[in-house]
Parts: sequence; C-alpha cells; structure tokens
Amino acid sequence: MKSTIGIAVSLLVTAAAAGVQAQQGPIVHDAEYYILEAQNGKVWEVEDGELDQKLAELREKFGKPPNIIHYMWDDQPPMAFGDPMYQQMRGYTTPNLNKLAAEGMLFSRMYTEPGCTPSRAAVLTGQNAIRTGTWEIGFPIEYTGLAAENVTMAEVLSEQGYATGFFGKQHLGDTEESYPINQGFDVAFWALYNQVTSLYNATGEGANAIIGMKEELLADNPYQRDRTFVQDEGFVFYMEGKKGEQAAEWRDGSQEIKDYYDFDIEGRERAISFIRQSAEADKPFYVAWWPLWIAFISEPEKRTLQRGMVGENYQRVIEPDIALLRETLEELGIAENTLVIAMADNGPMTHNPPAGAGLGEGLFRGGKGDFTEGGVRVPAAAWWPGVIEPGQYVGDMIHEVDLFTTFARLAGATPGIPTDRIIDGIDQTALLLKGDTHGRRDHVFIYQGPDLAATVKDQYKIHWTSNDPGQAKSGLTAVYDLYNDHREVNPIVVGGFHFKEPFKRMRARHELWKKKFPDRVHRRQPAYGNLSNARPATLALSKPPANFDNLPFDPLEFIDHLDELPYELSEPGLGE
Repeated sequence: MKSTIGIAVSLLVTAAAAGVQAQQGPIVHDAEYYILEAQNGKVWEVEDGELDQKLAELREKFGKPPNIIHYMWDDQPPMAFGDPMYQQMRGYTTPNLNKLAAEGMLFSRMYTEPGCTPSRAAVLTGQNAIRTGTWEIGFPIEYTGLAAENVTMAEVLSEQGYATGFFGKQHLGDTEESYPINQGFDVAFWALYNQVTSLYNATGEGANAIIGMKEELLADNPYQRDRTFVQDEGFVFYMEGKKGEQAAEWRDGSQEIKDYYDFDIEGRERAISFIRQSAEADKPFYVAWWPLWIAFISEPEKRTLQRGMVGENYQRVIEPDIALLRETLEELGIAENTLVIAMADNGPMTHNPPAGAGLGEGLFRGGKGDFTEGGVRVPAAAWWPGVIEPGQYVGDMIHEVDLFTTFARLAGATPGIPTDRIIDGIDQTALLLKGDTHGRRDHVFIYQGPDLAATVKDQYKIHWTSNDPGQAKSGLTAVYDLYNDHREVNPIVVGGFHFKEPFKRMRARHELWKKKFPDRVHRRQPAYGNLSNARPATLALSKPPANFDNLPFDPLEFIDHLDELPYELSEPGLGE
C-alpha cells in the first residue's frame, strides 16, 4: 500500500498514455486497472504470450475452442462446498461438488454483487450492476429488465460460433427485451423471479408464509376499498423459447409448488440435452445453468442432519446436477475441452430468512444485500481436466465480472467485447492456467443498491457509508484489515489514518471515469411482452387494473418513475 499523490498521479497519466491509447481502445477498464497495468504490464505481456501458445495448442488438439459451463446457485458463504469439515459442522455434505473442487481449483476470494439480480447482470455483461441499471433485486411485477443495449456473454460467444443455452433462474426482469432469447441465447428455459415465488400459492398463504395474497383464503375485509393494490392473477413465473421466436409460458401459471419443484428437474434435462446436441453437432457451447434449487416450502422427509433447505436441496438439486453433468461430459469424451465454473451468486440470506432455511452466516459478517464480506464473498471452483492442475487453493482476488473477459479470451472472442463502455471484468486466464499468485486484480468496488458502499484494496477495506457517528460520516477512517478482522467490527483508526487519502484517490479515479462513461438507467416497459400463449389475466397486467378513463392522469405513467423512489442505505448488522 505504498502510495503518494505524486506516484498516483504519474501512474494514472502513464496508464492512460501507455494503456488506453496504446491499446487504441479495444477494451476500456475501470481506472484502477491501469494503475496495475502500468506496474505489471511487461510481466503480463510475456505471460500472455505463453497463454496464447497454450490456448493455440489446445485448440489444435481438440479442433475447436473450449466448451464453457457456468453453474451458479443462490446465497452461499465460502466453504459451503469443498470443505468437508465446514460441512460436517453444518450437518450436510456435497461429495460431487467436493470432488469437482478437489480435482480443480478452489477460490478463496471470489467476489460478487450483494444480491441476485445485480449479480446475474454482472456475470452476463462483465460490468458492475450499477453501470447497467440492474442494481435492485426484482420482484413481480417489475416492468423492467436487462436492456437490449447491453452486450452479454452469450452475444459475444455467439459471434464466435458458440451454441448458447440458458437453463434456470434468470431474475433479470420481466420485459421482452430482457428475455434470454433476446440477449444472445439460442435456446432458454428460465424462471423470471426468485425463490419467494415458491410461496405464491394456497400452501404458502395457509401457513402464513406469505401474507395477504390469496384473498380466497382470507376473511372478508369490509374496510378494503382498493382491490387492485395486491395482484394475484396473471403472473408468469417460467418461460421457454428460442432465439428469433416468440417466448412461451411454461405450464399454466397456476403457481402450484409442484411446478416450482419440477422446474429444476426440467432444467436439468434440457441442459444435458443441449450439451449432447451441441457435442453431436461438433460445435463449442456456452451454458449458463442457474437452478432455483431452494424452495421456501420444504419437502416433509429430511435427508440431512441439518434439516434446513440448504442441506436438503443440495441433495435434491445440485448434487444430482453435478453428477449427471460430469457423467455426460466424460461419456461424450469432451471433459478435457470443457471448463466448468461452479459458484454461488452472493452471500447467504441472513437477514430475516424463511424459517428452517439453514442460511446461516459463514466466516464473514452479514449476508445477502450487505456490503460486508458476508454479502459478497462466495464459494467458487473451476474444473478443467488436463488444463487446470487439481488440488489448488487460490488466494488471488477475483470478481464474477472477470468471467466475462476470461470466457471471451478462452473462446477467442475478445474482439467482440464492446469498447464504448467500461468493462469491469479483468481477464483472469493466467489465474486459471497458471494458478495461485497469477491473478490480475487487487481491488473491488462494492455497491449497495445505487450507492458506493465500500472498496477493497489488497486485504484492506474501507466503508464509505456507516451508521457509526465516529467513523465514515464524520470523516474519520473506517478501514478494516480483512486478514485479521474478517467480520469488519474493529476498524483501524489511529494506526490506519494513512489509508484514508489513498482510498479517496482511488474512489476519485473511479468516479471521474464514470463521468466519462455514465451509468445506464432502467428502461420501464410493459411486462410479459410477446408471449405466444399469453393468458387473458397476463395480458391484463399491462393495462390499467380497472376502467379509469375519467382519471386526471395516466394510470400506467408510474412505470417511468419507479426509479425515482427514495432508496434507504444503512450499514448492515449494526446493533445485532
């Protein structure tokens, strides 16, 4: 952490001159990357030559670039898989996932966004969610989604000749432009929302797991005047489709828990079928396989000592998925030309989780939605037989946005990455192929909603927002040493004053670069557009809920103003 104003300014100027201009703008990274490149660029250049040779040899050996499978599920802390002792303490085990990790590379510093929607957008676009306007976790009905002008991994790889398939929970909106088949995927089978929809049925209302949705089960309310406030009919939870065709609702929108449970089983069958078809066509493929996995209504019979939804659904969904995936790749003879990344999308839901979830805190403080490490550090492993050396534990910092640029590099698709926006993802091919200490990231910016809440540099972390009157809001340094204070409860004050100005300069560079490349904002549209089998109740959701012809305003005008609602921000966990 050696930093002075003179060094920082000169490095930034050098980086801008020798970095962006010399590259003639092929990829624009965040400002901090060029600080690293100015110091490490010569070493990376030599390393990249070795990597290019290795990738060329692999392509010659297999006749095509590698297949890429990104398998991701919800809400897990580091060590949730790959660590038998941790699992023993939690009362469950995942032998198939643990074997995958043991035969590949296990990351100890994989960062994500703090929630489902922003995390999934970041993976697909290589950009922090704040840049794409997808920083808010969505619930039905959103009237928004991932915008068409975003460039996704599926689009980049499609241009390189990859078959692209999406199977599972997308959670990136309910507008037509957000559908996976309109975001580069050749074929898709997807859930529009998250796990809470498993409660949107009579069972959930009857158990008081949801409140006030199923009016047919509720006592008549003689005081109710607005019968349109809570919507119940017309939701679309699951869709299917192919690129260039209309999407269709899967099943009939009955909201039964059986549909929810069947969804992941159907997704498994379709993902495996897509892999087989692509292999038989001798075509490289990219699969985003993101199961729902946890239902908030548990099956009565328990299989694990934990009894929680986490342990139970590892056995019901993820373990069978991983076992069948490996069996299929080995049967088809393509395992050695296939990279599999297995990971969670963000930390566990530790704030008011559903009863019996098993979503406890891990090593770090906080969870889903938080800017503390518990919200943004997840378990992750990479498996690529014959390429990634087995039994590795990697301490380098990596962020899920890095998968975007890394997958593109492996596929030979880097020229397809857009150059008119900041790409937060850093190419981590060297980390995958050369192992520990070969990463190219030493920092992350952590947003909570639309606000920059924290920044990490090496093992040091600053909280930009705090409810503690003695810290950030009063201008004092709130810096934490994550190696020695992984729960972020004892800030370094007197001994850490020298961190304040370097972190401020780092933030200034980040925000100045954002002025040159402004964040995108949500675009609001009607939901569930262009469905081939839309139900009347679904079509009605894009219209006023009653005959409001005589109102002095447009009852749908609110769609364009949802993002203007105030957003409350406070530090998680304080007082708990």
